[in-house]
Amino acid sequence: MKVTAVSEVQHDPATKQFTRVVDGHQACLSYMDLGRQTIDIYRTFVPEALRGRGVAAELAEAALLFAEAQGYTVLASCSYVERYMERRARRPAAPAQ
Repeated sequence: MKVTAVSEVQHDPATKQFTRVVDGHQACLSYMDLGRQTIDIYRTFVPEALRGRGVAAELAEAALLFAEAQGYTVLASCSYVERYMERRARRPAAPAQ
């Protein structure tokens, strides 16, 4: 799982979306604020031209970092994000710097 361009992901809180544009193609991740400090990530879309390049992982990581920073609990209705969260939970923690 290679995630390198989280800084290039844009977050629009008004539309509750994270987006990334690569080579003129836009990928997006959508979420709902369910209240009580909980969000549901329900959709990830990556255009065919960008698939297999780690863009969905970049969107998922940006959304999860946002949720962690805000103290949100995350529900993942999106099957991709659900699997990403499972893989992320198994990865070793980064060493403190």
